[in-house]
Amino acid sequence: MKRTGLMLIAAALAGAASSIPAHAVPPTVTPSPGYEARLREQRASRAVVAPVVKSRRIKRRAH
Repeated sequence: MKRTGLMLIAAALAGAASSIPAHAVPPTVTPSPGYEARLREQRASRAVVAPVVKSRRIKRRAH
């Protein structure tokens, strides 16, 4: 009886442990400080380069 009870407890623990999601990430997905800095610099330079140009309306002469 003890052996059966231990097997049931072990199976329950294994089932509970397998339901927890893994938090492992491959090294290519982890953020790199140098890469993040280059991205921020690139995004900041894009914001400065594109000036807003207003179009002029041409007035038509009334007949």
